[in-house]
Amino acid sequence: MARMAVRAAVLVMCALVTFVSGCSTGERVDLGDGAGGSLVAAIAGEPDQLDPHKTSAYFSFEVLENVFDTLVEPDANLQMQPALAESWEVSADQLTWTFRLRPGVTFHDGTPLTADDVVFSYRRIIDEQLTNSDKFSSVTAVEAPDPATVVLRVNRPTPNMLTNLGGFKGMAIVSRANVESGQIATNPIGTGPFRFLGQKSGDSISLGANPSYWGGPPGVSGVTFRFISEPSTALSALQAGEIDWTDSVPPQRVTQLRDDESLELAVTPSNDYWYLALNEAREPWNDVRVRQAIAYAIDRDAIVQATSYGTAAKNQLAIPEGNPWFTPYDRYSSGGVDKARELLQEAGAAPPSLDMLVTTEYPETVTAAQIIADNLAPLGITVNIRTVDFATWLDEQNSGNFDMLMMGWLGNIDPDDFYYAQHHTDGTSNAQKFSNPEVDRLLDAGRVDTDETSRKAVYAKAATLIADEVSYIYLYNPSVIQAWNPALSGYEARRDGAVRFRSATLNADGRT
Repeated sequence: MARMAVRAAVLVMCALVTFVSGCSTGERVDLGDGAGGSLVAAIAGEPDQLDPHKTSAYFSFEVLENVFDTLVEPDANLQMQPALAESWEVSADQLTWTFRLRPGVTFHDGTPLTADDVVFSYRRIIDEQLTNSDKFSSVTAVEAPDPATVVLRVNRPTPNMLTNLGGFKGMAIVSRANVESGQIATNPIGTGPFRFLGQKSGDSISLGANPSYWGGPPGVSGVTFRFISEPSTALSALQAGEIDWTDSVPPQRVTQLRDDESLELAVTPSNDYWYLALNEAREPWNDVRVRQAIAYAIDRDAIVQATSYGTAAKNQLAIPEGNPWFTPYDRYSSGGVDKARELLQEAGAAPPSLDMLVTTEYPETVTAAQIIADNLAPLGITVNIRTVDFATWLDEQNSGNFDMLMMGWLGNIDPDDFYYAQHHTDGTSNAQKFSNPEVDRLLDAGRVDTDETSRKAVYAKAATLIADEVSYIYLYNPSVIQAWNPALSGYEARRDGAVRFRSATLNADGRT
């Protein structure tokens, strides 16, 4: 199953609705001790819960990014850096990873962090088969030989181990007492730069600065996350000085906002991607020439404009330009409908119709489907757009009841995240039933190749072959769109969408 493209879907959905629902009043909130003078951030929805091991909601992780830490974490270039672990080493046989914990780290309740907390956190994910248990697929043991040392033993070389452990806060180190008390979902205790203060259901969450943070105390006294579902309302609140930051920005306003001196605007290419998949278990989609014909006929420029108002970057592979794993590829940029007709004729295929599965919960799929229908009409193919709720969409995908579907993946960092589950014959998200022995060989090799140069070459070959054989028809990489008060400094919009306020400072006199 594809991971849900929550960020993009929320923004597009909110941009298309004409009514306001569940929005705050537009006034600053005071949640008590620690919140006074804090940065006020508007996010598009309320977290479902605050247990980092159990939630899969992006709104939750916007908050939790500031509350919890991982052993390592990605920097702005998505390179893994020390966090709770100040150093690590890998054995010569690549089967033992040893992490040395940073001394003096405490949880927000004052309890010292030890290796036992790391073991507990990882064993919880593994033993309870929680959302991210797949990150430990190669791990055979998690050990704490002493309070400052964590040892992971694996059954194969795992070059993406650091990314698995630190790619996002779903792998956070949690407090055993917080978990066992049952409080972690509503009153989380972490080691991060901000501590949880309180929540007003339907309105806001308040965090206070952690003065004992190992990275140094934050530059603001706290962060108040307000829930404003309608992007135009969030933008108006920002322009009025009622909030200081938001990622709920109407994409159709981006061009206009670039010249707005009352705010800072960031449009940053993300690592997320949107794609089409043709069901290779059905004829004629099992013929690579037919799949290539569809890939040539698709107008990516029109899809990008219609779904993101031009803020996304069209791409024919999964990984965007600027990412260290980027591979140039533009096979389908020329030829268009004429090339598509040629391939269909060569294949002896004349499909009269195509059943396209889309869902109302991700309105960009519906919008794109209408464009695709126009793209394929000159080929004599009628696109029957089947619009269902997301639960039904999942059922139909998993049962193979579709000719083509559209969806997105988010949160990828390592190339294994972009390709293995989706395109390996045995991949858990290979709903299109793609199978290519050479792709399998390359993806298996990439998983264990510890030489970065060699590994990049392996994934470049795999990515090119995946696109050539049209396992997916890649469409575009959406952008991370955020805006903030010019009085806010020290904040950077990141391509992984992580919202970090630890280094932010706010000049109160500069508020509009």
